[in-house]
Amino acid sequence: MENRSAWVAECSLNIQVTTELEGSVCFMEHLQTQHVSVPPGARIKYTFPQFSGGSFLTLKLFFYKPNLWWPNGMGKQSLYNVSITVDVKGYGEADTWGHLFGFRKIESHINSATGGRLFKVNGQPIFIHGDMNLNMIRCWGGGLAERPEFYQYCDVYGLLVWQEFWITGDVDGRGIPVSNPNGPIDHDIFMLCARDTVKILRNHPSLALWVGGNEQVLPANINTALKNDLKLHPSFENHSENATSVEELSTVFKDPSQYLDGTRVYIQGSMWDGFANGNGDFTDGPYEIQNPEVFFKDDYYKYGFNPEVGSVGMPVAAAIRVTMPPEGWQIPLFKKLPNGYTEEVPNPIWEYHKYIPYSKPGRVHDRSNCMGSQRIWMIFCLKSLLEGWTSRMWSKYTGVLIWKTQNPWAGLRGQFYDHLLDQTAGFYGCRCAAEPIHVQLNLATYFIEVVNTMSEELSNVAIEASVWDLEGACPYYKVFDKLSLPPKKVVSIREIKYPKSKNPKPVYFLLLKLYHVSNYSIISRNFYWLHLSGGDYKLLEPYRNKRIPLKITSKTFIKGSSYEIKMNVQNKSKKPDPKIILTYKNNYACRHDDKDFDMASLEPIHDETEEKEKAGLFQRLYRQFSRETDGLRVAEINGSDVGVASFLNFSVHASKTDHKEGEDTRILPVHYSDNYFSLVPGEEMSIKISFQVPRGVTPEVALKGWNYHHGGHTVL
Repeated sequence: MENRSAWVAECSLNIQVTTELEGSVCFMEHLQTQHVSVPPGARIKYTFPQFSGGSFLTLKLFFYKPNLWWPNGMGKQSLYNVSITVDVKGYGEADTWGHLFGFRKIESHINSATGGRLFKVNGQPIFIHGDMNLNMIRCWGGGLAERPEFYQYCDVYGLLVWQEFWITGDVDGRGIPVSNPNGPIDHDIFMLCARDTVKILRNHPSLALWVGGNEQVLPANINTALKNDLKLHPSFENHSENATSVEELSTVFKDPSQYLDGTRVYIQGSMWDGFANGNGDFTDGPYEIQNPEVFFKDDYYKYGFNPEVGSVGMPVAAAIRVTMPPEGWQIPLFKKLPNGYTEEVPNPIWEYHKYIPYSKPGRVHDRSNCMGSQRIWMIFCLKSLLEGWTSRMWSKYTGVLIWKTQNPWAGLRGQFYDHLLDQTAGFYGCRCAAEPIHVQLNLATYFIEVVNTMSEELSNVAIEASVWDLEGACPYYKVFDKLSLPPKKVVSIREIKYPKSKNPKPVYFLLLKLYHVSNYSIISRNFYWLHLSGGDYKLLEPYRNKRIPLKITSKTFIKGSSYEIKMNVQNKSKKPDPKIILTYKNNYACRHDDKDFDMASLEPIHDETEEKEKAGLFQRLYRQFSRETDGLRVAEINGSDVGVASFLNFSVHASKTDHKEGEDTRILPVHYSDNYFSLVPGEEMSIKISFQVPRGVTPEVALKGWNYHHGGHTVL
């Protein structure tokens, strides 16, 4: 406390701790008040006293059965707010400080079954996946500590943070020639900054571990200093099952305030001690195109925790046109080599922006042999990457982080959203694969699997599996019911035998749905583009010319510059088949584990009159402060063909009549409850779109897809 006045400041110093209960009700846990006199011009440090055993001790606040903080997908992110205020007699409040914190215990150890580092939160193992629906995000050593808001939102949304210090092997001690072998120029300043960073971040429950650097260890003296500074308090050390109890360990407990942190582990580098091969060798990666079935094979990646693995990732054409000169708009040339391999030859601007080709000698021969579309390949390849990892949860792997979630510039490689904040198709593929409860197809064995990462058993559920051919017929349909899914397990259900049936089609679609038997609400939905073994996807090219009719019903809510649009999209090429009538509307089950958006918050759009009759007090009050557009709007895309409406994706644009070449009319950012989705005949899906518009701009919503690629369709 500092008194900058010329008189004694008589202060009332208050500490208050509150937590938010359900319904925005706050509960006060603690309130302490002390009187402090601060001499003129003085700066003092004051510690709240606590009287015990006839003497004064440092104040400790005790919480009885506090609400625990959990990562995304495991439970609620319960947070407490501590606030300190200073009231000066005669002048009122002089200053205030506040900080959110949470109660949780994070442990980790090298798992004997996999060799990878296994994390536990509040005693529960957590399979780490760094992606959309993610539970961990990595702050890379080539950057800086993020802004305070970043860690606050990680606390709120349950994202564990892997925090590296400012060392990366590509500029500090590695490379050819070796660069900067002694690390930072001034080691003392580095340690001063490191200790300050720890003090700033250590109260965030989302912060999971400290890491010395990316693909490199710190210089020996810095590494030793951080190991000592960041040693674990005994109550946070990992103990074997036969270790002594907490009560027995209490004799060696030390005052937690004497630790710089003490609550989370320090690892010397990103490829050491349970990550990659654990010895610092370059055994992370790879960062290239691969066939999706590779991720499920026994010989794929032999280490338990991969700290970074990458793949292809391209922004949409509009992002390229707005960030590159016209000579950078040219797609790669395709050069047929004598061995049959088709080589991609990108333009120099794409090479500068680190383009990763969609072909690889000996692995993926060219895009047309795979899927004919970069964005389709992104969603399928990245989804399969994560599904392959979770398929071996605990038996082979303990976690994986994808490199990288975003590009800070116009990069043309792995990313889930571009530098203008537009989500790529890979975003939605990864978000699907990383669901807390997920139904998937093992592409190596063709067995249906269900991944349950939750802490509770899921019972009375069923799986609906349907195969759809390019003519819109359903030659294979099975329901696997009376299923129980144990917690923290991967369950193999049954083999999909369609490829072994008589006269299977060379290219087909597979739709999997996991649902509650009691009310047919969807828990997980997954869609695949597949071909027979040894085949390819070339038949999908002429399929683009099919005209599948769609009906899009929308309702818009506007509050100031904020828009929320509810879309209902229906494949009208055929009436719903009676045998799949139970799930064709895709009514999603509610998730109660966290605050993130889920599809269950969307209800089917009903007739305007019926909806207004059902409106309660809350809706009527809401409408006083916001406005609806004039009822429901219906847009129809005509077509006479029957089949799957494939790879549907919305985008929001500023309405303009005079477009200039290369002009980007997109409104960004936009949040879509889902995008890049496919609908089988008769199926429908509800989508929520939310965004803000600049002043004076009228938005319009466009729809494109595999069958709707000629300029797109304006649907609102």
